[in-house]
Amino acid sequence: MTPRHSAPRRPRAVRHARRLRRHPVGHVVALATVAALSFGATGAATAYIRLENNIETHDVTALLGEDRPVRTEPVDPTDPNAGRALNILLMGSDVRDGANAAIGGDVEGMRSDTTIVLHISADRQRVDLVSIPRDSHVDVPECPRSDGTASSPRSTRFNEAFSLGSQSGNVADAAACTIRTVESLTGVFIDGWFLVDFAGFVNMVDALGGIPMCIPNDMRSPKAGLELAAGQQTLDGTTALAFARARTGTGVGDGSDTNRLGRQQQLLAATANEVLSKNLLTDSTKLYLFLNAATQSLTADPETGNLSSLAGLAFSLREVPSGNITFMTVPFRSWPQDPNQVEWTDEADTIWANMAADVPLVAPVATPPVEPTQPGTTDPAAPVDPTATAPATTPVTPVEPPKPGVDPFTPDDLQSVC
Repeated sequence: MTPRHSAPRRPRAVRHARRLRRHPVGHVVALATVAALSFGATGAATAYIRLENNIETHDVTALLGEDRPVRTEPVDPTDPNAGRALNILLMGSDVRDGANAAIGGDVEGMRSDTTIVLHISADRQRVDLVSIPRDSHVDVPECPRSDGTASSPRSTRFNEAFSLGSQSGNVADAAACTIRTVESLTGVFIDGWFLVDFAGFVNMVDALGGIPMCIPNDMRSPKAGLELAAGQQTLDGTTALAFARARTGTGVGDGSDTNRLGRQQQLLAATANEVLSKNLLTDSTKLYLFLNAATQSLTADPETGNLSSLAGLAFSLREVPSGNITFMTVPFRSWPQDPNQVEWTDEADTIWANMAADVPLVAPVATPPVEPTQPGTTDPAAPVDPTATAPATTPVTPVEPPKPGVDPFTPDDLQSVC
């Protein structure tokens, strides 16, 4: 059995060859984990197949054209990802049908709610997540669709790329147009993609047992269904989604999408802390519940969206310290022609160039050097003279904590306890 697929595309020998070269470590980890919660090989295989078939996959390669950024070739020809950085586009869809309608209200059409470029360094020691404001004023290129139609290029809001692609009614076309737009704007090759909807996000948070967060003030947003008191809270799936979606109301900021991006990044960072604090590989029941929730909610490309690849990638990232996971928003400023939209600054070019080159996106903060002890200074072991005057000290200027949505930050920067 194989994952659900969209209509078949033109055959590509190289892609098919890659799919046969499953990651051996990831495959073993995934099967061993499932076996731990099953009885015998038959039970393990059944659970593995069930998880594998939860993921809906679409091959959109034919829709992305031939003028794509250069992709770095793998060092090891037997492993398509060995020794190579990966760029994965994460998309949150605001599609209001089925279970999603019960959460966000029944609305026709497909919309993009969140877009993040996830970069994983080639040495698997660094993870960068760059949010793209949906109100960014950008040039969206022509986007072919699977039904033979195509959208025309235009200057518009970034999130319209998803809507333009989706006019065929195929969510894969929406993803393809967003990928084409990101690649044309950044020069970064997108190796894979994931799409998560409202219901899937709720299920994944609940499968983790909720996300502990320090809420700085009371928050109320009737439109998003958010009622949250200040203090230490554990957000269940429904509350976490409302926290991420809220734009208007009391205590949720200035109502802008860029302000909301900061809260979304805080939520993801808190989620990363929760996942890292719980070694899921040692708790097979929780791992299976999380995998079942996660895979049911995912739409992805065939190479990224298989259980072996997911398990292998997670295994390779197991030792990444939380301080090496950086969240940031692409640098932006207000668009002069419309204060409700933003445009990227020149600093954005540097961010994307660094990502393409697999180097840190931002320079590390310099630590002031420690002054060496000068000759003739007091011996620290000598007795203290109670009549001596204390030397003058220079007041230390407090360092402002990074502001999510504006400044780069890591999960270590979060105030975990109120």
